[in-house]
Amino acid sequence: MNEPSQHKLSILEKSGYAMGDAAANLVWRGALAYLAIFYTDTLGISAAAAALLLLLVRLSDGMTDIVMGMVADRTQSRHGRFRPWILWSAPVLGLFMVLAFTAPDLSPGMKLAWAYFTYIGLTLAYTVNNVPYSALMGVMTPSHNERSVLSGYRFAGAFLGGILVMGFTPMMVEYFGQGDSAQGYQRTMYVFAALLVTLCIITFVTTRERVESAVNQASLGKELKDLAFNLPLIIVPLMAISAFFYAVTQEPDARYQLDPTITGIVSLLVLAATGYFVRRLIRMPESATTPSQRDLIDLLTNKPWLMVLGLGFLTMLFNGIKYGVIAYYFTHYVGDAALAGIYFMVLLAVSIVAALTAGYLGRLLGKKTLFIISLSVSGILTCGLFYLPPDGFWVFNLNLSWIPLLEDGLEVRIYWVYLLGGAAEFFAAFMPVLTFSMLGDTADYSEWKHGRRATGLFYSAGTFIQKTGGGFAGALVLVVLAGYGYVGTDPETIKAATAGMVHLMSWIPALFAFLAILLLVVYPLNAERMNQIEYELRQRRRDAGVSDS
Repeated sequence: MNEPSQHKLSILEKSGYAMGDAAANLVWRGALAYLAIFYTDTLGISAAAAALLLLLVRLSDGMTDIVMGMVADRTQSRHGRFRPWILWSAPVLGLFMVLAFTAPDLSPGMKLAWAYFTYIGLTLAYTVNNVPYSALMGVMTPSHNERSVLSGYRFAGAFLGGILVMGFTPMMVEYFGQGDSAQGYQRTMYVFAALLVTLCIITFVTTRERVESAVNQASLGKELKDLAFNLPLIIVPLMAISAFFYAVTQEPDARYQLDPTITGIVSLLVLAATGYFVRRLIRMPESATTPSQRDLIDLLTNKPWLMVLGLGFLTMLFNGIKYGVIAYYFTHYVGDAALAGIYFMVLLAVSIVAALTAGYLGRLLGKKTLFIISLSVSGILTCGLFYLPPDGFWVFNLNLSWIPLLEDGLEVRIYWVYLLGGAAEFFAAFMPVLTFSMLGDTADYSEWKHGRRATGLFYSAGTFIQKTGGGFAGALVLVVLAGYGYVGTDPETIKAATAGMVHLMSWIPALFAFLAILLLVVYPLNAERMNQIEYELRQRRRDAGVSDS
């Protein structure tokens, strides 16, 4: 009988691990929610230029995730492969968090250059911190069920970090800035950067790596040199996609003009050529390939991993678009920016509860079934936001005559968007928990199928889909707003773009949730299959004398 592993992690270790994603989300949630509006309304960059910036940096940053995954897999230290990187990278990540929200007094061109420099630095530091952090979950326990629970703790921590940065940023910017938003943003980020470093230290101290794998004998330098010859398979198609996006979003007075039709045709040809060379690489005999090439081949031939990659990308678009437009929606459509902070806190408070229950519900229903339910219900509820008016609230009266000071009762007003958005977010919060838990399952599947395990490389997909999905989500928000003529400093164009803000809060993100359901229908790693894989891996490790506890 293929019994699943009974290994359990302590609450202290699971909570300590969660603090690492609380730290990361001081950056991630803050950048995703406020960086776009900071660029357009404080730094003074146009919506189209900001959209291109977000997409280009996120797409190009995807290759660094893969490199970092390989570097982490080959790291040897007395503290393990992954934990040291969490500690080493924290101060640098905090520094670029502050710099990214700094608005120097420069010319428009230099402001754009500053935005590129600081945003690239922020995403690189995030990669060095978060790829090893994500991979750490795959080696803390050999149990796929316990990984689901650990993933829930992780995202409860992530949402807690999100509450801090999303809920309190508007108030802190106002408090520290006293009318100067540039000064307010910078001083707010000082506080969050200090907290980030503290939380990373907690994660480093409280966690432990348990699942061991065979050590790659090739030197890291040789592996990176070899990888450089294969990187064009990743870089070239990303450049082609970026060029096409630039062509369709370029401003009329852009210095470098690209024809969208020609650029689109060239991009399709580049993607077709890349597919041809990838197929050739996959068909090469194992004896003719290097270790890094074998890792890439294992990745590209792992169908469950490719499906999880697609799921993660689509759900990141779903969640990223919703979060990316909230500040615009409440500031310009509802007409009260302070309500955005409260809305963020409602969503993230609900998300913490959902994340902590996701692992247990996954055990009961199965990850695949729970994922389908979450996508369906959240997508439908999100569509409902389209029908809410800007001043729509639910008014009810409480009979508090038994309280002397409230003998006439109390009128309570709750915005319907809080109720509908909160309900949708409860189910949406299952999505990242399940995605990262399933990445661990695909790493187990690869080890079971090929006898090799590249945990860091497999989990690098997690940050890759976060960045590319988040990049496309943030860019799509700005592209839609730019299509409505939005200019952050022009009230007339802002009023004309409110319809686009409503679409971005409702049916546009919901489309991606419904598309993700189609992938889940054919996803092969159900609970029964994973129990079998886990049992066989446990037997192999025991026979090889390799520890997994």
